[in-house]
Amino acid sequence: MEHPVNLVWNKIDLKKLKFNVFEWFDDRWFLLSSGDFEKKDFNTMTISWGSMGIMWNKPFVQVVVRPTRYTYEFMNRSDYFTLSSFSDQYHRALNLLGVKSGRDGDKIAKSGLTPVKAPTVPPPVFAEADLIVECRKIYWDDFKPENFLAQEIHRNYSHNDYHRVFFGEIIGIYVSDK
Repeated sequence: MEHPVNLVWNKIDLKKLKFNVFEWFDDRWFLLSSGDFEKKDFNTMTISWGSMGIMWNKPFVQVVVRPTRYTYEFMNRSDYFTLSSFSDQYHRALNLLGVKSGRDGDKIAKSGLTPVKAPTVPPPVFAEADLIVECRKIYWDDFKPENFLAQEIHRNYSHNDYHRVFFGEIIGIYVSDK
């Protein structure tokens, strides 16, 4: 895979952003990253569950992370997170980053993707991404099984590893100049 040189991120006006959020989460996926790129203390994982919209008069992204995931500890201690989106050619790398744990080795190096400094926040984004979202955490909560109204939701939690939901105010959305 070719890595872009002289990467430039162009900020998009949120009001002009038009994409199908269902397609982006369900088909394209995102890499969720948290931690600090410059300190080399971060982790990333592939996500396909989440949402975007307006909450508390702020543009937001909502993501969920199970407590068994290595990224969970980074999300809990960091004030920021990023999402990176990729074209279909990177689907294999995203799959690897979704099933392997950063606890067990350098899964990012194995993926062939290149973490780089984000425009304004500490967590990394990826040079190969075509769209990135920078977020400041504004809320979290744990899913409570007693609050599931649709019984089929329980099938997602056979190990009782209920997700923690994180809301992030969108600080910026950027597209690559490539």
